[in-house]
Amino acid sequence: MISINSLAFSYRSHRVLSNITMTLEEGKIYGLLGENGVGKTTLLTLLAGLKAPQEGSILIEGVEPFKRLPSILQQQYYLPDEVMPRNMVASVWAKSSGVFWPNFSFEKFLTIMEEFELLPQMRMNAMSAGQLKKTYLCFALATNAKYLFMDEPTNGLDIPSKTQFRSAITKYTSDDSVIVISTHQVRDLENIIDPIIILDHREVLLSADLETITSKLYFDYGNVIVPDALYSERLPGGFIQVYPNKDGLESKVNIEALFNAMHSNKELIKNMFKA
Repeated sequence: MISINSLAFSYRSHRVLSNITMTLEEGKIYGLLGENGVGKTTLLTLLAGLKAPQEGSILIEGVEPFKRLPSILQQQYYLPDEVMPRNMVASVWAKSSGVFWPNFSFEKFLTIMEEFELLPQMRMNAMSAGQLKKTYLCFALATNAKYLFMDEPTNGLDIPSKTQFRSAITKYTSDDSVIVISTHQVRDLENIIDPIIILDHREVLLSADLETITSKLYFDYGNVIVPDALYSERLPGGFIQVYPNKDGLESKVNIEALFNAMHSNKELIKNMFKA
């Protein structure tokens, strides 16, 4: 479990995160959403112990990640948006790097590489951007790390690769994993992320699972305009609309529509989920 309490971080005089408090539970794949510059990458690097909180605290199993203790480092893996094209054969790089994670499985790495249609004997600096990103994704999953922090993992992937990624994330992570995925490509991950965290400038606008979201908001895929809709977008054959779920109806969350509704009605929806 990860406990975040009154977390704050600034770059000189520019405050990025302020008073962030939440708990990240085992067995969850968290979707971390927000506009550019709201602190998604900063939060991931704080979780990974690459930066120290300036105020408040982060505890992973009761330990501060910035202390960089081996007991925590061997349980986590951070995948940045941009990855390095190593001048090495992929399989050699994976085997030599994997020694830092006690649960790393080279066989699992090869299996996932095959599912991603990659050649382990290929040099990483000869790969396309998409191939290189997939190689790092294979390695991340092969570490068997309990805590996975991924920054825009589907950037640079083609449509078949995005499907392979969704399959791999659900197939090759354990039931006690804590996975946090920062993304702008919400449609790429819509069927696997739950709960949803939406960051705004300095603060958390929303942190809730899908069941809680649909208990508060109704996602209408109809063709009749609803006057009190918080968000409405025309689709082929009708509309997607988001409005308060006053009648306790069931619906399927559209994460893109949720984000847009939240962005247009920040205080209203924040208060709705605080109640």
